[in-house]
Amino acid sequence: MTRITVVGGTGYAGSAIVAEAARRGHEVVSVSRSVPAEEARVEGVRYETGSLVDADVRARAVADAEVVVSSLSPRGELDGRIVEVDRELAALAAQHGARFVVVGGYSSLRLEEGGPRQAETGQIPPEYAGEALQMNEVLGELLASRDSLDAESLDFLFVSPAMQFGAYAPGEALGRYRVGGEVAFTDDDGVSAVSGADFALAIVDEIETPAHRREHISVAY
Repeated sequence: MTRITVVGGTGYAGSAIVAEAARRGHEVVSVSRSVPAEEARVEGVRYETGSLVDADVRARAVADAEVVVSSLSPRGELDGRIVEVDRELAALAAQHGARFVVVGGYSSLRLEEGGPRQAETGQIPPEYAGEALQMNEVLGELLASRDSLDAESLDFLFVSPAMQFGAYAPGEALGRYRVGGEVAFTDDDGVSAVSGADFALAIVDEIETPAHRREHISVAY
């Protein structure tokens, strides 16, 4: 059993990860600005509320965790502050010896080996560009940390989901997925998609049996 804290644990990705981790018997804490309705809560999960821009809330979230999953999005109060918040969560995770897993975005992937990350091309539609750029900056800081003097202190993983991922395209739980690197990939029909349930499956599999450390990976069918 692993002690897992999911910040943003009531969002689309976060709630799926919380449910999957609890189903497998892990000790799960969800930290977010609100708690789900009673009937939507997962049995055995401890739900805590608070703003992640608050240093005390961040410290409490990480204090007893073996793995911290950040499924936060740069929206609302986190718009313009997500980089700072994830940076501080990463520092706390390193301090406490916890693994730090970030749910990123599809736009941080490259379309071809050696090509630019999509968020860096200037071709993201304006309505999505802000979120894409901010999450890409989170990734950039994590990758840069590998070259720091205490690089080994932070065990991180940045995971980009498929293009079709979110409440608008929930998909079905197929019980399978594929893991790739930082170059986007598709299925045999040329579709880049993954359901919330199967993305969560990949995250919890990685928590239980770490196969990737201090790198950027992607999950799709």
